[in-house]
Amino acid sequence: MPRFTVLLAALLLAVSAWPAQAAVTITFWSRDFGGNYFPHAFFTLRGTPDAGGPAVDAGYGFTAKSVSPALLFGNVAGRVERPKHGYMEGSHARFARTISDAQYAAVLDLIRAWDEKTGDATYNLGKRNCVTFVREAARRIGVAQVDFPRLMKKPTSYLRAVYAANPGQLVAVEQTGKQWFAAHPPTTGIAPIDAPISTPGTMPGKKEEAPVAK
Repeated sequence: MPRFTVLLAALLLAVSAWPAQAAVTITFWSRDFGGNYFPHAFFTLRGTPDAGGPAVDAGYGFTAKSVSPALLFGNVAGRVERPKHGYMEGSHARFARTISDAQYAAVLDLIRAWDEKTGDATYNLGKRNCVTFVREAARRIGVAQVDFPRLMKKPTSYLRAVYAANPGQLVAVEQTGKQWFAAHPPTTGIAPIDAPISTPGTMPGKKEEAPVAK
């Protein structure tokens, strides 16, 4: 009997730690440098707001509209993009957090503020890039320690630093995109804010990777 009680307590603890499915969960992702792409960070929103309404299932990242030498010399045009499914399968889900409706609304406000149609989409490689975008999302959902100036061009290192600096606030995922989708198949959830579906950070002269079968 005591052994059963211990096992039951451990199960309840594990369930309580994982982001609840009744609310919106934000998951932070990164993709390392590869043959075709620059490193990138983005987040996904998935679930149903506590207040009701349609379920959501979409990812958002911020990137330069084109990858060129101009990135090295200052501001260029940027935009919020929704990464393609195949691109996400080649990325890594790092950590997640269930958020309140107010925090969800704050993240949507962030997307609008950085979108080229509704806000300021200026991209700067050192000051206003994909890592800056996910940093602001983390700040808006109440993550305490999000400032790591030396890592603002290193998506994976930045997200790992955020996780390590905020014990108990975030749920570790550390799965490849393929592993994550195996556990979280695409749903009929909407994209709460429209944005181009694209492959972020494709290097000049490189072809996009072949689409990955779903």
